[in-house]
Amino acid sequence: MCWENRESSSYFCRANKSKKDFEMNNETDNTYKTKTIPKIVTYWLILGLVLIFFQVIIGGITRLTGSGLSITKWDIVTGTIPPISEASWNEEFLKYQQTPQYQKINQGMSMGDFKFIFFWEYFHRLWARSLGFIFLIPFLIFYRKKYFPNWLIKRLGILVLLGMVVALFGWIMVASGLVDRPWVNAYKLSLHLSLAIIVYVYLLWTVLLVVQPKVDGLKKSWIRKGAITILIIAAIQIFLGGMMSGMKAGLAFPTFPDMKGSYFPALLFDLSNWHWANFEEYDKNPFMATFVQFFHRNVAYILSIVIIWFYVKIRKETISNIFRKYSTWMLVMLIIQVGLGIITIMNCLGKVPVMWGSFHQGGAILLFTTIVMVLYQTKER
Repeated sequence: MCWENRESSSYFCRANKSKKDFEMNNETDNTYKTKTIPKIVTYWLILGLVLIFFQVIIGGITRLTGSGLSITKWDIVTGTIPPISEASWNEEFLKYQQTPQYQKINQGMSMGDFKFIFFWEYFHRLWARSLGFIFLIPFLIFYRKKYFPNWLIKRLGILVLLGMVVALFGWIMVASGLVDRPWVNAYKLSLHLSLAIIVYVYLLWTVLLVVQPKVDGLKKSWIRKGAITILIIAAIQIFLGGMMSGMKAGLAFPTFPDMKGSYFPALLFDLSNWHWANFEEYDKNPFMATFVQFFHRNVAYILSIVIIWFYVKIRKETISNIFRKYSTWMLVMLIIQVGLGIITIMNCLGKVPVMWGSFHQGGAILLFTTIVMVLYQTKER
């Protein structure tokens, strides 16, 4: 007996099999077929991706404006409502005045200035809460309507767990700046950023599985190895970018292409600077700012060389049109990101430029997005 598989325009014929057996087999074979997932689910996943992107950008602005420590408590529910009355504003300001940041850096800050930094931290947390609701409510509706195949339910469950880890680590990061230090720990800041990028990439890969369930596949292993190498270097660069922001390392050498007249800063060749205290108490000496900026620059050079090499070599291979398009996007984003990095570092005169720093961070995420899209094209069919 034969039944038509309308989803894949094929037929299933086998003796002694029931129609129920066919339906079960069809569901397994079409695990990654877009047609089994309603378009509204695809749009919802893409919306989540966009919201996470802006969450990271808002987090960067919060850091660059020095706003991250303005809210001293982590109230998941009650923290949704901002201060309204003058009394509640005075109460929040009084709490902030007990922090090392106010006492060591912002002593004498006006209420107006406090409201400015409070806004960015509040907006960052509110966006995260909104993201949670936008994810949770449609998820429950779609789950009830049985829009999700089993593989997608599992991936979304992992995504929720990853999001909770990012939120928890975000508070651990903030708490690190409420005792002794007048700002958050740069290492924890970089880890928080890296975790956020992991969530973003995991959702991005999920979106790709939905919108492009099958890829052409590539026979040459060097292509996949090259894409993985680019991804690893870019991940290291993003972590170093978080360190740059956390340590305000851009202020140490606001010049390009040299670092105040030399390629190798003298501080790095003074062996007396290479001890644990300088790495741990990075805010008390110029060594770590020099160290981080030097490696951030040079990893950028390495990443640029590898991407250009990969792009030139891949054009000589037989690849799909979509792979060719994504690799071009990756090269274009690399050029844009390098330009944004140069502009940002040359404008670090006395303070890190919020606008250029935010553009640079956004460019990093978009470049990383294209790298992941290129890597996806190399996966097995």
